[in-house]
Amino acid sequence: MTVLKTSMRNFFAHKGRMALSAIAVLLSVAFVCGTLVFTDTMNTTFDKLFQATSSDVTVSAKDASDTGETVSGTGRPPVLPASVVGEIREAQGVRSAEGTVFSTQVTVVDADKEGLSPTSGAPTIVGNWNGNDARTMKVTTGAAPHGSGQIMVDADTAKKHHLRLGDDIGLITALGTHHARVSGIATFTVTNPGAAIFYLDTKTAQQTLVGRTGVYTNVNVTAAKGVSDARLKKNVTAALGGGYKVQTAKEVADANQKDVESLLDVMKYAMLGFAGIAFLVGIFLIVNTFSMLVAQRTREIGLMRAIGSSRGQVNRSVLVEALLLGVLGSVLGVGAGIGIAVGLMKLMGQIGMHLSTDDLTVAWTTPALGLLLGVVVTVLAAYLPARRAGKVSPMAALRDAGAPADARSGAVRALIGLVLTGAGAASLYAAATTDQAKTGSGWLGVGIVLTLLGFVVIGPVLAAGLVRVLGVIVLRVFGPVGRMAERNALRNPRRTGATGAALMIGLALVACLSVVGSSMVASATDQLDKSVGTDFIVRNDRGETITPQAVQAVKDTADLKRVTEYKVVPAALTTPDGKVSKKKAINAADPTYAQDLRTETVSGTLADAYRADSMSVPEGFARDHGIKLGSRVGVTLPGGRTAELTVRAITSDDGVIDTGAMYASIATMKRYVPADRMPLDLLVFASAKDGRQAAAYKALKAALHDYPQYTVRDQTDYKKALKDQIGQLLNLIYGLLALAIIVAVLGVVNTLALSVVERTREIGLMRAIGLSRRQLRRMIRLESVVIALFGALLGLGLGMGWGTTAQQLLALEGFNVLDIPWPTIITVFVASAFVGLLAALIPAFRAGRMNVLNAIATD
Repeated sequence: MTVLKTSMRNFFAHKGRMALSAIAVLLSVAFVCGTLVFTDTMNTTFDKLFQATSSDVTVSAKDASDTGETVSGTGRPPVLPASVVGEIREAQGVRSAEGTVFSTQVTVVDADKEGLSPTSGAPTIVGNWNGNDARTMKVTTGAAPHGSGQIMVDADTAKKHHLRLGDDIGLITALGTHHARVSGIATFTVTNPGAAIFYLDTKTAQQTLVGRTGVYTNVNVTAAKGVSDARLKKNVTAALGGGYKVQTAKEVADANQKDVESLLDVMKYAMLGFAGIAFLVGIFLIVNTFSMLVAQRTREIGLMRAIGSSRGQVNRSVLVEALLLGVLGSVLGVGAGIGIAVGLMKLMGQIGMHLSTDDLTVAWTTPALGLLLGVVVTVLAAYLPARRAGKVSPMAALRDAGAPADARSGAVRALIGLVLTGAGAASLYAAATTDQAKTGSGWLGVGIVLTLLGFVVIGPVLAAGLVRVLGVIVLRVFGPVGRMAERNALRNPRRTGATGAALMIGLALVACLSVVGSSMVASATDQLDKSVGTDFIVRNDRGETITPQAVQAVKDTADLKRVTEYKVVPAALTTPDGKVSKKKAINAADPTYAQDLRTETVSGTLADAYRADSMSVPEGFARDHGIKLGSRVGVTLPGGRTAELTVRAITSDDGVIDTGAMYASIATMKRYVPADRMPLDLLVFASAKDGRQAAAYKALKAALHDYPQYTVRDQTDYKKALKDQIGQLLNLIYGLLALAIIVAVLGVVNTLALSVVERTREIGLMRAIGLSRRQLRRMIRLESVVIALFGALLGLGLGMGWGTTAQQLLALEGFNVLDIPWPTIITVFVASAFVGLLAALIPAFRAGRMNVLNAIATD
């Protein structure tokens, strides 16, 4: 009880000094809990949606996806004959059966050719209005569609794009463009996560999406009273025989949920990873806080030891303070995490993914995990300072105002740091020199961990040297004030090292990712310059296929010298060694593709792969299966036919574009794939007549005006798009790393604030002998700047080492160019100085306001 009372009194006596550490715990716990609540809420939303929209049993074509989504490369969904509906109605236990038609391979535009698809990545669904949809949607304006000239839209899409009754809507499919006017607006009775949904009548949907009547994509089956879904599935399967996919509502919902969860898991674990980084940075803050508090309370601790307190009691007293800090920060963090989750939901709503706070899901495990993490991390971080407090000698404490430095422990620490750093450097070297990417990635991971730990341990030793160098460059110009700031930073190298290490972690990751991203862009740009021989690339940025009408529009464009079509045909390969490789693909193109992409070959000529019944294979595949020029490979194609193709070329595995692709001509594929199973073009390449590039570019954009889903890019546009994509990803990562950097900045603030308290008497004496308030504030600001620059120097150097090693591994995948983004590195380094200035504002202000006499009188 005495230990608890002492801890409580010390905790509240130093509550101001604990505040920043509590904020660090709060932010880290909030990020973890916010991530879990947000992803759990999304899962709940999708669960409810899938359960509400699934009929008791759904019947679809055998080759339909498990989720029922239309993924056929032909641009048309797999279908069932309408006669199936009658057969299902005759099955035992069936109350009703209704045929439906829907597709996600549709581009929807308004009268101005502006796309109406969600920008959040959610699907655009076009189908017939049916009884199953009527369970989850209510017509709130106008009426359901009747006749080919009418279409109904969901209320969220109508609101976002300002659609009203009578507005013209265009549906662009592989079969052409269908126009209709809005006849009604339907509102979801469950949460719509962001899909754009359009309804036609059944006959129009069949003609527009499939090209013929008398077929459906699905049949929704409702069970009679007392019949379970499993029983109904068994009865329907018995009535239909084989050849169809029959799924219960749970199976459909689970398949849909599995797809969603795979995406959410990536997002969840990525965000938790960044939260872990923030926790790691927070550890340094907490260690620094308790180390300084212990040092400042040395006399107090010594007095406690002198009157009978044991080492264990002193140790436990500090740990109880840490426990109180962890509990307080964690409790607040859990609450803040729920707020973050709600904020993320609102943010998703701004980009089109609607999540209702009614579905907010806070599982008991979330606050429990947040509290456990916050408390355990805080107590572990405080263990070493607590242990150091317990080892303070009563007599030594009563003689001296601060804990004596342990030279031996410093030497041991330096030795351990050197060993860890050396081992990490050796691992990075092994990663950079390996010829196997998988092996190298393992060495890279080990190297990153060991060098990071090494720099953290050896930080105080490095601080003694680097701070002096930075002092000469940055501080000496400020005269005596600058020299005092340098000496203050060097006064306690361990504290300076720990504070700098917190900033080092975040900046090391920023530097590493910057090098990797910049090198990827430079490598891809270099490959484009060397390999791409076409002027223009036409594609859908969502990865959808290109309609025949759009392809024809490209071919009809003036000033073009050649147009190359490019398809991806799914295939199964039977190689000469007797092995069957499923889920492969043949990249089928016109023979002119050999000019559009100058792919390096190790044997044969790529142009020969476009001869009749010929193909190419990549070097690695050929090596694994004993394939040589002239080998024959069995290729099973859509529709079930198998072709025997002769290998005429073996392509190099070096390169970024189309790495590992197998090529054949479209003409060869057409000989074996039925016309209705032949995939549409994924890309179209076009080259202008000599000297007509500018005119052809303009004409090509005009030709595709009616097809806004496709983008025309020349090589400059393509490079810019590639750079923008990687830049957006890096910006997202930098945004998440900002949490760790914020915690690191709090560490600098806390270190300075406690340092000011520690030096109260010293500050009073300096003020008494003539140091002005302005000079005092400048000294503290300069001290902060040099600590921040020290951390930045370590972090950026370490990160560039990691990034350079990672690029050597990427070189094994064709990314051969190392590009150090010096403007980014320099900008981050300079920004670190401003971070130091910002962190010092409050401590410097407080130091400047000290009463000189009271400060001198401080013991």
